[in-house]
Amino acid sequence: MRALLLCILFFCSINSYAQQNIIVLGDSISAAYGVPIEQGWVALLQTRLKTNHKQYSVINASISGDTTDEGLKRLPSLLERHQASFILIELGGNDGLRGHPLNNIKTNLEALIKKSKESNITPILLAMRIPPNYGKRYTSGFQKIYQDIAQESNVSLIPFLMNDVATNPDLMQKDGIHPTALAQSILLDTVWNTLEPLL
Repeated sequence: MRALLLCILFFCSINSYAQQNIIVLGDSISAAYGVPIEQGWVALLQTRLKTNHKQYSVINASISGDTTDEGLKRLPSLLERHQASFILIELGGNDGLRGHPLNNIKTNLEALIKKSKESNITPILLAMRIPPNYGKRYTSGFQKIYQDIAQESNVSLIPFLMNDVATNPDLMQKDGIHPTALAQSILLDTVWNTLEPLL
Protein backbone atom coordinates (compact mmCIF):
# COMPACT_ATOMS: atom_id res chain seq x y z
CA MET A 1 0.00 0.00 0.00
CA ARG A 2 2.83 2.35 0.88
CA ALA A 3 4.52 1.63 -2.43
CA LEU A 4 1.28 2.41 -4.26
CA LEU A 5 0.95 5.75 -2.50
CA LEU A 6 4.53 6.63 -3.37
CA CYS A 7 3.85 5.82 -7.02
CA ILE A 8 0.76 8.03 -7.03
CA LEU A 9 2.69 10.91 -5.48
CA PHE A 10 5.50 10.41 -8.01
CA PHE A 11 3.19 10.56 -11.02
CA CYS A 12 1.33 13.55 -9.59
CA SER A 13 4.66 15.31 -9.25
CA ILE A 14 5.51 14.52 -12.87
CA ASN A 15 2.11 15.76 -14.07
CA SER A 16 2.56 19.04 -12.23
CA TYR A 17 5.57 19.71 -14.47
CA ALA A 18 4.03 18.25 -17.63
CA GLN A 19 4.18 20.25 -20.81
CA GLN A 20 1.44 22.85 -21.04
CA ASN A 21 0.32 24.68 -24.16
CA ILE A 22 -0.38 28.33 -24.82
CA ILE A 23 -2.47 28.96 -27.93
CA VAL A 24 -2.12 32.28 -29.73
CA LEU A 25 -5.24 32.92 -31.79
CA GLY A 26 -4.56 36.04 -33.79
CA ASP A 27 -4.25 37.78 -37.13
CA SER A 28 -1.30 39.15 -39.12
CA ILE A 29 0.23 40.90 -36.10
CA SER A 30 0.76 37.53 -34.42
CA ALA A 31 1.37 35.66 -37.68
CA ALA A 32 4.50 37.79 -38.24
CA TYR A 33 3.28 39.27 -41.52
CA GLY A 34 6.15 40.68 -43.54
CA VAL A 35 8.92 39.36 -41.28
CA PRO A 36 10.55 35.92 -40.90
CA ILE A 37 8.26 33.79 -38.73
CA GLU A 38 11.11 32.95 -36.37
CA GLN A 39 11.52 36.68 -35.64
CA GLY A 40 7.86 37.29 -34.80
CA TRP A 41 6.81 38.03 -31.24
CA VAL A 42 5.14 34.64 -30.85
CA ALA A 43 8.36 32.81 -31.75
CA LEU A 44 10.24 35.11 -29.37
CA LEU A 45 7.72 34.20 -26.69
CA GLN A 46 8.55 30.52 -27.10
CA THR A 47 12.25 31.31 -26.78
CA ARG A 48 11.70 33.29 -23.60
CA LEU A 49 9.53 30.55 -22.11
CA LYS A 50 12.33 28.02 -22.65
CA THR A 51 14.45 30.14 -20.34
CA ASN A 52 11.87 31.14 -17.74
CA HIS A 53 9.01 28.62 -17.87
CA LYS A 54 10.18 25.47 -19.64
CA GLN A 55 6.91 23.61 -19.06
CA TYR A 56 5.08 25.86 -21.54
CA SER A 57 4.97 25.45 -25.30
CA VAL A 58 3.41 27.92 -27.73
CA ILE A 59 1.02 26.99 -30.53
CA ASN A 60 0.68 29.83 -33.01
CA ALA A 61 -2.77 29.53 -34.57
CA SER A 62 -2.68 33.03 -36.07
CA ILE A 63 -3.67 33.68 -39.69
CA SER A 64 -3.18 36.96 -41.53
CA GLY A 65 -6.48 38.62 -42.33
CA ASP A 66 -8.48 36.66 -39.79
CA THR A 67 -11.54 38.25 -38.24
CA THR A 68 -13.35 37.36 -35.03
CA ASP A 69 -15.88 35.41 -37.13
CA GLU A 70 -13.14 33.26 -38.63
CA GLY A 71 -11.40 32.81 -35.30
CA LEU A 72 -14.65 31.64 -33.76
CA LYS A 73 -15.10 29.08 -36.53
CA ARG A 74 -11.58 27.74 -36.03
CA LEU A 75 -11.68 27.65 -32.23
CA PRO A 76 -13.48 24.31 -31.68
CA SER A 77 -10.97 22.30 -33.70
CA LEU A 78 -8.07 24.09 -32.00
CA LEU A 79 -9.43 23.27 -28.56
CA GLU A 80 -10.01 19.67 -29.61
CA ARG A 81 -6.51 19.18 -31.04
CA HIS A 82 -4.53 20.99 -28.36
CA GLN A 83 -4.74 20.62 -24.61
CA ALA A 84 -3.99 24.18 -23.56
CA SER A 85 -3.69 26.09 -20.31
CA PHE A 86 -3.97 29.56 -21.84
CA ILE A 87 -5.25 31.11 -25.04
CA LEU A 88 -4.18 34.59 -26.12
CA ILE A 89 -6.92 36.16 -28.24
CA GLU A 90 -5.51 38.79 -30.61
CA LEU A 91 -8.42 39.40 -32.95
CA GLY A 92 -10.74 42.22 -33.96
CA GLY A 93 -8.36 44.48 -35.84
CA ASN A 94 -9.48 43.25 -39.24
CA ASP A 95 -13.12 43.52 -38.19
CA GLY A 96 -12.56 47.16 -37.33
CA LEU A 97 -10.65 47.90 -40.53
CA ARG A 98 -13.59 46.48 -42.48
CA GLY A 99 -16.13 48.49 -40.53
CA HIS A 100 -17.91 45.51 -39.00
CA PRO A 101 -20.65 46.38 -36.50
CA LEU A 102 -19.22 46.89 -33.03
CA ASN A 103 -21.88 44.71 -31.44
CA ASN A 104 -20.89 41.79 -33.66
CA ILE A 105 -17.22 42.18 -32.78
CA LYS A 106 -18.02 42.26 -29.06
CA THR A 107 -20.34 39.25 -29.31
CA ASN A 108 -17.71 37.19 -31.13
CA LEU A 109 -14.96 38.05 -28.67
CA GLU A 110 -17.24 37.18 -25.77
CA ALA A 111 -18.02 33.84 -27.44
CA LEU A 112 -14.32 33.09 -27.88
CA ILE A 113 -13.78 33.75 -24.19
CA LYS A 114 -16.80 31.71 -23.10
CA LYS A 115 -15.89 28.68 -25.21
CA SER A 116 -12.32 28.80 -23.92
CA LYS A 117 -13.46 28.90 -20.32
CA GLU A 118 -15.85 26.00 -20.95
CA SER A 119 -12.79 23.99 -22.03
CA ASN A 120 -10.99 24.94 -18.80
CA ILE A 121 -8.59 27.20 -20.67
CA THR A 122 -7.70 30.61 -19.31
CA PRO A 123 -8.38 33.26 -21.98
CA ILE A 124 -6.30 36.42 -22.16
CA LEU A 125 -7.53 39.24 -24.37
CA LEU A 126 -5.22 41.52 -26.33
CA ALA A 127 -6.55 45.04 -26.80
CA MET A 128 -6.71 46.31 -30.38
CA ARG A 129 -7.08 49.74 -31.96
CA ILE A 130 -7.78 51.06 -35.43
CA PRO A 131 -6.67 54.26 -37.24
CA PRO A 132 -8.58 57.47 -36.40
CA ASN A 133 -9.75 57.96 -39.99
CA TYR A 134 -12.72 55.68 -39.29
CA GLY A 135 -14.33 58.46 -37.29
CA LYS A 136 -14.14 59.27 -33.61
CA ARG A 137 -17.38 57.52 -32.66
CA TYR A 138 -16.50 54.19 -34.29
CA THR A 139 -12.82 54.32 -33.28
CA SER A 140 -13.60 55.11 -29.63
CA GLY A 141 -16.35 52.50 -29.54
CA PHE A 142 -14.01 49.89 -30.97
CA GLN A 143 -11.33 50.59 -28.38
CA LYS A 144 -13.89 50.47 -25.56
CA ILE A 145 -15.01 46.96 -26.57
CA TYR A 146 -11.87 45.38 -25.11
CA GLN A 147 -12.02 47.27 -21.85
CA ASP A 148 -15.68 46.37 -21.39
CA ILE A 149 -15.17 42.69 -22.20
CA ALA A 150 -12.21 42.36 -19.84
CA GLN A 151 -14.25 43.81 -17.00
CA GLU A 152 -17.51 42.00 -17.76
CA SER A 153 -15.90 38.61 -18.46
CA ASN A 154 -13.25 38.93 -15.74
CA VAL A 155 -10.30 38.21 -18.02
CA SER A 156 -6.82 39.69 -18.16
CA LEU A 157 -6.35 42.40 -20.78
CA ILE A 158 -3.02 42.97 -22.49
CA PRO A 159 -2.59 46.62 -23.57
CA PHE A 160 -2.54 47.50 -27.26
CA LEU A 161 0.47 45.69 -28.71
CA MET A 162 1.38 48.52 -31.06
CA ASN A 163 1.17 51.30 -28.51
CA ASP A 164 4.93 51.92 -28.45
CA VAL A 165 5.41 50.99 -32.09
CA ALA A 166 2.69 52.43 -34.34
CA THR A 167 3.91 56.03 -34.22
CA ASN A 168 7.56 55.15 -34.88
CA PRO A 169 8.24 54.89 -38.65
CA ASP A 170 11.43 52.92 -37.98
CA LEU A 171 9.38 50.18 -36.35
CA MET A 172 6.63 49.99 -38.97
CA GLN A 173 6.57 48.42 -42.42
CA LYS A 174 5.84 50.56 -45.46
CA ASP A 175 2.13 49.70 -45.30
CA GLY A 176 1.88 51.62 -42.02
CA ILE A 177 -0.06 48.75 -40.43
CA HIS A 178 2.40 45.97 -39.65
CA PRO A 179 5.42 46.14 -37.34
CA THR A 180 8.95 45.37 -38.53
CA ALA A 181 11.25 42.69 -37.17
CA LEU A 182 12.85 45.32 -34.92
CA ALA A 183 9.49 45.93 -33.23
CA GLN A 184 8.78 42.30 -32.33
CA SER A 185 10.69 42.30 -29.04
CA ILE A 186 8.68 45.36 -27.97
CA LEU A 187 5.43 43.52 -28.75
CA LEU A 188 6.66 40.56 -26.74
CA ASP A 189 7.47 42.72 -23.72
CA THR A 190 3.94 44.13 -23.79
CA VAL A 191 2.51 40.60 -23.76
CA TRP A 192 5.01 39.30 -21.22
CA ASN A 193 4.22 41.94 -18.60
CA THR A 194 0.68 40.58 -18.32
CA LEU A 195 1.24 36.92 -19.16
CA GLU A 196 4.26 36.06 -17.04
CA PRO A 197 2.64 36.64 -13.60
CA LEU A 198 -0.15 34.23 -14.62
CA LEU A 199 2.15 31.35 -15.50
